[in-house]
Amino acid sequence: MKTRVLIIVPAFNESGAIENTVREVLAACVTLTDMDADVLVVDDGSSDDTALRAAAAGAMVVRLPFNLGIGGAVQTGYRYACAHDHDIAVQVDGDGQHDPSYVGRLCLPLIAGHADMVSGSRFLAGKEGFRSSTLRRLGIRFFCLLIRFLTGFAVTDPTSGFRACNRRLIEVFADHYPGDYPEPEAIVVARRLGHALTEIPVIMRARSSGTSSISALRSVQYMVKVSGAILLHTLKDRKVYRP
Repeated sequence: MKTRVLIIVPAFNESGAIENTVREVLAACVTLTDMDADVLVVDDGSSDDTALRAAAAGAMVVRLPFNLGIGGAVQTGYRYACAHDHDIAVQVDGDGQHDPSYVGRLCLPLIAGHADMVSGSRFLAGKEGFRSSTLRRLGIRFFCLLIRFLTGFAVTDPTSGFRACNRRLIEVFADHYPGDYPEPEAIVVARRLGHALTEIPVIMRARSSGTSSISALRSVQYMVKVSGAILLHTLKDRKVYRP
């Protein structure tokens, strides 16, 4: 029996990029010969025609009645995966930054039973591709050190939203998924529950349209907010994690 995979594409006002993203994801699905893949775009209360363009490109679409933020959109995808018995869920951003040709490689460690979550790291791929601003790279480095100190997991790209999870974490994240900027926090949640995590090298791309919602000022706010959330999760359970 083939492994059932759901590719979750959260999107908010991504009408300029979503059609090409969906087409790239569908093309990548054709190459997954041992997997049965579905593509779900979660339209997070967009004010443009993101949902219509995604459907026209061939994706299933769930439209949220108002904007929940990235965490709520991704959790909606996990709930869909849980309800429809998917074995693996893969997150792919709707803005074109993630190369869907890596989807199969993200899934392999899960299928082999070597990990419960696999993230794509731009920093394991050398200096190729898009690597974000200097300020954001400093923030990423800070989260790497904080997460390693608290959980023992030597993550290199904690803000990467390009990741895949197995059925056990699908069920966890369907019930609870962190809010506004969930990527680093989700790593801590998974480690707190004793799940095995790993990373693979991927080459990221610049956004194909639109602009990031995280400005220089919001980058600082983001670091403070996520650091507090990570520490709160750690205080919930004093269990010591080992790599």
